[in-house]
Amino acid sequence: MSALDLALLESMPMPEGAPGPGGCVRIERPEPGLAVLVIDPPHRKLAVFDRPLMRDLAAAFDELSRDRSLKALVLTGKSPTAFVAGADIDVIEAIDDATRASALARFGQQLFQRLADLPLFKVAAVGGPVPGGAFELSLCCNRIVLAEHPLSRIGLPETQLGILPGWGGCQRLPRRVGVPVALEAILTGKLYVARQALKLGLVDRLAAPENLVRVACDLALGRTRCPARERGLWSVLVDRNPLARAFITNAARKDVLKKTRGRYPAPLAALELAAAAPSTSLEQGLEREAQALGRLAVSPECKSLISIFRGSEEAKKLGRLPGGAEARAIERAGVVGGGVMGGAIASLLAEKGVDARLCDLARKAVDSALVEHARTIDGALRKRRFEAHEARAALDRLEGATTLEGFARCGLVIEAVAEKLEIKRSVFATLAASLAPDAILATNTSSLSVDAIAAGLAHPERVVGMHFFNPVRLMPLVEIVRGSHTSDETVAATARLALRLGKTPVVVRDVAGFLVNRVLGPYLDEAVRLYELGVAPAQIERAALDFGLPMGPLELLDEVGLDVAALGAQSLEAAYGERMKSSRLVAKLVACGLKGKKSGAGFFQYEPDPRGGRPRKGEFNPRVTEAARPHAASTLRSEDVRERLALALVNEAALCLEERVVASERELDLATVFGMGFPPFYGGALRYVRSRGARNVVDALERCSAAADVTARDGARERFKPCALLVERAR
Repeated sequence: MSALDLALLESMPMPEGAPGPGGCVRIERPEPGLAVLVIDPPHRKLAVFDRPLMRDLAAAFDELSRDRSLKALVLTGKSPTAFVAGADIDVIEAIDDATRASALARFGQQLFQRLADLPLFKVAAVGGPVPGGAFELSLCCNRIVLAEHPLSRIGLPETQLGILPGWGGCQRLPRRVGVPVALEAILTGKLYVARQALKLGLVDRLAAPENLVRVACDLALGRTRCPARERGLWSVLVDRNPLARAFITNAARKDVLKKTRGRYPAPLAALELAAAAPSTSLEQGLEREAQALGRLAVSPECKSLISIFRGSEEAKKLGRLPGGAEARAIERAGVVGGGVMGGAIASLLAEKGVDARLCDLARKAVDSALVEHARTIDGALRKRRFEAHEARAALDRLEGATTLEGFARCGLVIEAVAEKLEIKRSVFATLAASLAPDAILATNTSSLSVDAIAAGLAHPERVVGMHFFNPVRLMPLVEIVRGSHTSDETVAATARLALRLGKTPVVVRDVAGFLVNRVLGPYLDEAVRLYELGVAPAQIERAALDFGLPMGPLELLDEVGLDVAALGAQSLEAAYGERMKSSRLVAKLVACGLKGKKSGAGFFQYEPDPRGGRPRKGEFNPRVTEAARPHAASTLRSEDVRERLALALVNEAALCLEERVVASERELDLATVFGMGFPPFYGGALRYVRSRGARNVVDALERCSAAADVTARDGARERFKPCALLVERAR
């Protein structure tokens, strides 16, 4: 290792409890001519490429290069489903100098190249999570064998963190699988399950976990044949053909820009590198990769996306009790209410391995939910997300009923009935009498108090909110609502279930609107008020999209359902008074029969999809204009509209943090990104305030508060008044 490399390595932070030299890897020699390099750092549950591991890998590669008796090498982890989790996020997060980031990229590239240059036949025997740098290290081997196990996931997810594969991934993967497949893998950041990875050529062979190392050893020594996949003519016709490559690159660039609106630089940078890789020397390609990584690693987008990743990782700890012990697992759950939400929740439970029982008084609702569940599982089977036996098991795990018979064995029951307090109380009273004393009673309410629902129950400590967002399968957030009597055990067990369902839990206080709907309220109402003021609907929607939100606020109201939105607005106004006084337009539209997408018309008109898919948005609905009678065309500029929408949202978010609705700023940011689509490149509502500057935000709020049309509106001036937390930060 050169003096420069040594200095760079020593500049990286040393993790607490890290072992001395040689403690992270060991070299085993099970038979003549074969070495097995085992990555097993004692200071990590799952290895990452931190300072001690990279130090020990460099020393191990030196030792192996000097051993002339070796013919083959197997690279593996401490177990068949524990290899390396990728780069050390602490290091990436701390970097604030592009030159140093590029230097660290070169160091990693050179370290991995030393593995590639070893004059041995090398086989990577990997399993479990194999993301990013772990896959890039594997690509330096002649063959990759992946454990066929549900935990195995392999790919290059770096663009999801605002960077790109910078240790050779943008160069080696296109050479291995071709440009089209490599672009799909790198630009989406997808982690592939075992059979998908084999089909695409990301790995060469699958093996049962218990046979992983044995199979790899046989391959390494030539006892088992596994020929390399050759691209042959396709390499000439596609990868090395300038016209074909230009066509593929342009199509991919258009797709990236459509999805990202140009807000994320990493996919575009990775696209250029990966597309050019087959016609670029490896040395030149690696240098370009290092330079690009240096620029991206210090970008605000990267720092924001890493912050979200951090929040997601921290949320996984919510499934543990305060002392660190894992909360009890829920193996059987019930759902009461077979509507859209209840049916989807029950289906998701069954899909994720929980025995689920769905109850609704209407047999038709139960049957519809079961049919939809079967359709969902069949679709997943056709997309090869399931094996046939897994699909059958998922179907078998969901039962339907019109009575609560059979619910006594459930460890948790979620009610998803009508949003009326007396109905929910009645359901819980019946359940409390028939369930085990420690069974959890969870409510999917979006607007009612958990304490109010639990009132009168003998054990209110087992009542919790488990608020899913619609559509259940697509929305990643679940709000775990802690009532004043909810126990730590109940919160942790509910959060653990949410994690099992693939959701990100955030624990929030039992206040009106909880967190996400409370923050959304002022934003959506401001959009309606702007329309009444005479701002064109297209201008309102465009302002939100330009800010980076996934859809405009008027379309979002239609998506949620205008009847649901009106009920939510009523709840917020009752709880927070004049400050949350909302426009009456949404309630008027509901009275006219306009409920949004589900009724075929709301702010926009919707056409049914002839293929049975989701309705498609059409033109703005003229009936809204008749009901609203908006003012003459407004003179507000698009940037003014965008400012008002954003400020209404972030001011309420800051107030939620001030009132401790959620425990930390990072959790609040996570909830705004995952629950309402706040632009990830900002990192969340409060991180947006930090990046823009609290003083700037406070000044803008005060200007909005003083605007003539705002001052004349009930409660709006108070709504735009900067909250104390922002004022304090501005000082």
